[in-house]
Amino acid sequence: MKKFLLEKDYQKILYVILSGICLIISFLGVIDSTIDIAWVAVILCGTPILKDAIIGLFTRFDIKAGVLVSLALIASISIGAIFVAGEVAFIMELGELLENATSKKTKTSIQKLLKLMPSTARVIENEVEHIIFVNEVTPNMIVRVNPGETIPVDGVIISGETSINQSIMTGEYMPIDKTIGDEVYSGTLNQFGSFDMKVTKTNEESSLQKLIHLVQESDLKKAKVIRITDKWATILVVIAFLLSIGTWLMTGDFIRGVTILVVFCPCALVLATPTAIMAGVGNATKKGAFIKNGEVLETLGKVTTILFDKTGTLTLGNPEITYVHTFSSFPIQEFISLVALVESKSEHIIGKAIVKYAKQNKIPLLAKETTNFKLLVGKGVTANIDNDFLLVGNEKLLNDFKISLTSTQKEQVQTYLEKGCTIVYVAKNGILLGFLTLEDTLKEKSSFVINNLKSQNIEPILLTGDHIKTAKNIANLSGISTFYADCTPEHKLEVVSNLETTTNTCMVGDGINDAPSLKTASVGISMGEFGSSIAIDASDIVLISDKIEVIPYLINLSKKTMHTIHINLLISLMINLTFITLSMLGLLSPMQGAIVHNLGSVFVVAHSALLLKWKGKKYDA
Repeated sequence: MKKFLLEKDYQKILYVILSGICLIISFLGVIDSTIDIAWVAVILCGTPILKDAIIGLFTRFDIKAGVLVSLALIASISIGAIFVAGEVAFIMELGELLENATSKKTKTSIQKLLKLMPSTARVIENEVEHIIFVNEVTPNMIVRVNPGETIPVDGVIISGETSINQSIMTGEYMPIDKTIGDEVYSGTLNQFGSFDMKVTKTNEESSLQKLIHLVQESDLKKAKVIRITDKWATILVVIAFLLSIGTWLMTGDFIRGVTILVVFCPCALVLATPTAIMAGVGNATKKGAFIKNGEVLETLGKVTTILFDKTGTLTLGNPEITYVHTFSSFPIQEFISLVALVESKSEHIIGKAIVKYAKQNKIPLLAKETTNFKLLVGKGVTANIDNDFLLVGNEKLLNDFKISLTSTQKEQVQTYLEKGCTIVYVAKNGILLGFLTLEDTLKEKSSFVINNLKSQNIEPILLTGDHIKTAKNIANLSGISTFYADCTPEHKLEVVSNLETTTNTCMVGDGINDAPSLKTASVGISMGEFGSSIAIDASDIVLISDKIEVIPYLINLSKKTMHTIHINLLISLMINLTFITLSMLGLLSPMQGAIVHNLGSVFVVAHSALLLKWKGKKYDA
């Protein structure tokens, strides 16, 4: 339980433990004293309840369960039933402590976003370079960005070419080639070339600052689940007070009225929800799901729409070679060996994928030396192998060296372009040898998850920053009918927010660009192994090993948890009703009422504990 608690809770834990010990001593009568040691529980546990009840009642006319408990405390003390007052206060504080333990949530995502923002920028004035603070950068200034640096502000490239990792904004796994006239955004990473840019926005108006504001606003908008005891508090207080006063007036027995208030105290109701939720959280942990905010277990089972990010969520998040094609019957193994040799000197994500593919297929690199290796930003690489000149890259590189595809070759390539694949061409001495295709491939269990959700009448939706061809291909492969492509963080947030007005949604993502949506959705689920720390902080549930097949299990665990809570409430209310009747008939004393009405609390704890061993439905992962 420690990981759910904050420092300020430790004092309350100490008070509850001390109160429990004193109540046991009082009940057993092992200390002969004129002052009942149960007063310790009354003071330590009862005082906060009385204080909160009075403040809520007289400042906001807020009638909660604490008002009923306060009445029982005052009535019990008035007749000298100190143990009864202490026992009631102890159970209520224990229940609140457990409930608080299910509601703790770390909120550090905004601080981590702020750390992504560079504090300085390299400004060029009269061909002289100098460093200034980012807050001092104004539109129309010229800023230089070198390879490996984070872009400090939004702007337009005026000289140079590069590849930019824009995953923070779009979630795209492939770097985007940029040249003169293209826009670049703050917070994105310049991977290869150096470039100069003209600033178009101030720091406060930049894309990263806008993302920070989205996360802040989303955090404020997310609704809190109302405690079930507070929902029923007004009715319980009125009924208990009327029955107590009515019984006293009709029988003339003040003790009966006090006993009714004691028995009516919602101890079992207070325990019904947090004990079940904590057991559910423990069960989820066994499946590799860390639930940071236990309240989402009350919501997850009500979700009717689940929105998935693509890269790293439904897909593996890394480009992989999915197809190799050679022209003029050039041997495929020799082709791969040749390409891998050229790319072995490249640090580009595509080059690494090609070398990895050769190793996985146990194809050794060609036993020759490469010379004159060059990385042409946004195009590919070139190199010499003996007397041969090799080039590996995209169509721009082919055009630079006046290499054209025949109509037949274009037809062969077109099929993969329609799927949104990345095409890498290979040519030797001006002759096209073949091409490779790279894709971000679907996770093994993605289709299972989508089909499972659809069988439960939950609509899956794909949200991705990738272009429409890639989005359509992944949607078709996974079985998703509705998808949104070219999504910015704002666009994702807009889709989630619109759906939230009519239904409970769940957002599943792993990127920084998913953070606002993760916070806005009723339930946010992030990937724990490869997900960004900001997405993890913004979510309610973290899948430790990135296994999305756990999601159907969690949904059914949520439903089982809510079923357990409802049974807890029903049985505890029936027990209370029985003992209230006995109290009205004068068959119970306040002491007896305090003890027997806790049968409901015992049942609640025992019944909730069964959730720890629940193994899910047969079609769960």
